[in-house]
Amino acid sequence: MLPIPANELNGSGTLGPYWTFYHAVVAEQLRQWLPKRPSLLLDLSGGRSRWPAQAARAGHRVIEVMDFRRSAEPRLRAASERVHKVRADDLSFLPDESVDGIVAEQRVLSVEIMAESVMEDVARVLKPGGRALLCVDSLVLGMAILAEQNYWAHLCQTGEVMLVPWPDGSITRCFTSVQMRELITSAGLETEWIRPRTVLSPSTVDHVLSSESRSLAWLVRTELESEGDGDDTVGIHLVASARKPL
Repeated sequence: MLPIPANELNGSGTLGPYWTFYHAVVAEQLRQWLPKRPSLLLDLSGGRSRWPAQAARAGHRVIEVMDFRRSAEPRLRAASERVHKVRADDLSFLPDESVDGIVAEQRVLSVEIMAESVMEDVARVLKPGGRALLCVDSLVLGMAILAEQNYWAHLCQTGEVMLVPWPDGSITRCFTSVQMRELITSAGLETEWIRPRTVLSPSTVDHVLSSESRSLAWLVRTELESEGDGDDTVGIHLVASARKPL
């Protein structure tokens, strides 16, 4: 079970070094995933992600959807020369096969319980050969939250959908790698890979970062070189890369 209290999952508290490491891993995963050529990308992370600026620095144009599925009318404004923010409750403002890549960070597919509907939109607006990078809450995280609150009896389960109550009253949808793969393929996309975002524990990260002989860059490289594909037994989040067939 994951030794991270629910109140630490917002990046505050005593696990500051771990979250520094976590965000460095996210940045490097994104760097490796981003298209090699300048592209039009769509961000569904609700304006809570750091990656649009990273993508813009790499030469890409980004449409950043704010508060995805929680706004009433599309409104487009430029945040910078390469990043444009839009408020919309769906992707109907985009034509079919109009973007090269989509990033759904910040657990958006877990917060949006009907993730299948989001994935239908993702598949529609992606160009053939376009890719999507998706991050969701893992089953390990859900079980840890339930154990911490002694809420085992409150686990809501409909078929294979697993919904877990948080201490603040919100609900998160947690996925196994098998469920994540089914979500991708049911939308007509192909799964490139699925893995835990991180496999190194907070205690390991804290120990390594406190050592003068190790650096954050070395730790991130070690994380990304680890064999974590499809492993459901570690990590608070799963991250997947999907592609739309040509």
